[in-house]
Amino acid sequence: MSHVTNHRTSGWVTGLAYFAGSIMTLIGVFSSLAGITAISRDDVYVFRGDYVFRWDVSAWGWVHLAVGILVFLAGLAVFSGQPWARAVGIVLAALSAVANFLFLPYYPIWTLLIIVLDVLVIWALTMYNRRAADSTALR
Repeated sequence: MSHVTNHRTSGWVTGLAYFAGSIMTLIGVFSSLAGITAISRDDVYVFRGDYVFRWDVSAWGWVHLAVGILVFLAGLAVFSGQPWARAVGIVLAALSAVANFLFLPYYPIWTLLIIVLDVLVIWALTMYNRRAADSTALR
């Protein structure tokens, strides 16, 4: 015997998923642009202070470009409401936060802003649970 229960998903939950997808696409675009800038003109970023994780700026550019493209695509996938997209989004937002933490001495204020947005995306995606995704796919 099966019975159908009509449970109503909170607007907050759906709104958080839209928020996460939107912010992820923006982070992806911004990271890609920062990566392209670092690849094409590595004199734009100036290393500040003595920091353990010091790489060539062009190498950071490739890292930010790759992470940016992946975060952008994952942000688009979050709009589908699929659980795998949420999991991938959480992992990529965490990867973006770590990459930006390591890039901190090159562009401190910007990287702190992106880290805060990554944390908000992780929070929003963890609040958007599977039951909510099943009941209201974001299409």
